[in-house]
Amino acid sequence: MANLLIIGAGGVGRVSAFKAAKNKDTFKNIVLASRTKSKCDAIAKDIKGKLGVEIKTYALDANKKENVVNLIKKENIDIVCNVALPYQNLPIMHACIETSTAYLDTALAETEDNPDTYYDLQWALDEDFKKAHTMALLGCGFDPGVTSIMVKYAADYLLDELEEVEIYDCNFGEHGHAFATNFDPEINLRELNLPGKYWENGEWKTTKPFEVQVKHSYPECGEATSILIWHEELESIVKFFPNLKSAKFYMCFSDQYLYHFNALKNVGMFSIEPIEICEGCKISPLQFLAKVLPDPQDLVKNYKGKTNIGVIAKGKKDGKTKTYYIYNICNHKKAIEETGAHCVSYTTGVPAIIGCKLMANKTWWAEGVRNVEEFDAKPFFEEMEKQGLPIKVIEIE
Repeated sequence: MANLLIIGAGGVGRVSAFKAAKNKDTFKNIVLASRTKSKCDAIAKDIKGKLGVEIKTYALDANKKENVVNLIKKENIDIVCNVALPYQNLPIMHACIETSTAYLDTALAETEDNPDTYYDLQWALDEDFKKAHTMALLGCGFDPGVTSIMVKYAADYLLDELEEVEIYDCNFGEHGHAFATNFDPEINLRELNLPGKYWENGEWKTTKPFEVQVKHSYPECGEATSILIWHEELESIVKFFPNLKSAKFYMCFSDQYLYHFNALKNVGMFSIEPIEICEGCKISPLQFLAKVLPDPQDLVKNYKGKTNIGVIAKGKKDGKTKTYYIYNICNHKKAIEETGAHCVSYTTGVPAIIGCKLMANKTWWAEGVRNVEEFDAKPFFEEMEKQGLPIKVIEIE
């Protein structure tokens, strides 16, 4: 059994805490910490009321390594589940190195002054984690995370030669707001404003933001306009499957979303450069926009519908070309009833705890900085079935 520290009390932190509490056979001591302790307390109260499980809460500024180190030592933590902002990945990782504590996150490290970031800063810590005789598991949410595990499953169990990968993510849910983001607005909009990028014939190719659009049919949900964007798991997928001919990521957006997105972009609201809005007060337009948009957690009040996230994997099996669609469907209403968080948070928080569980029982374990593509997909998929995110596999023409 392991002592678990969850850092972050947004929607993903809420789901992670609930799922950890449902796996008390693995996590004997659960600690939830964030900058705002009242958010942690509210989650702890809900868990106590629904599940009868006590979790500890702390206020924590995770931007400072020493704060994380002190809490790890105080609670004798074995695994840190980092579901805070990506800005905090590196100080939390350094705290885990100093204390020889296992680490997991769901998104790559970012810096506030540069949205165009990659895994380099985290992969560079591989030797430090090895010297500390512990492990860091990167990108163990859904995308990144489960999507990469789907690719690994296809390569190991469905195909002899994996040739092409296309990832499709669509939220068919409705929340009643004219424009809102499903997770932190600043992180979300920075990501979408980047040029598109994909792998083809041994090299990276780029497109203008939102330049490549396709109509895609999502199993059990319907057709939706899907846009090619850069997403971080492409980098790790190409690293661990270097013989891929192509790898692309698509995300769907409604016409209403695109209308508001383009209008805000055209007037400069996505800029990360601080501007003076009154004497002695500077803030970037994007940070201001993040403050006025709906809180992602408030969307649960009216959320309905489903999400569909999956991978189309194409390659050779016994000399014949085969194509498989591996996907998951999550229901907003069911996710909210269980945890108080919508599917976008649920599909990230559940895999995070599955990753922590597999690390705790050493099913997934190797010292150093690791990505999910390095481990066997089957145990993870078996846990997803148990934890409320079953995977479906179909062969397609």
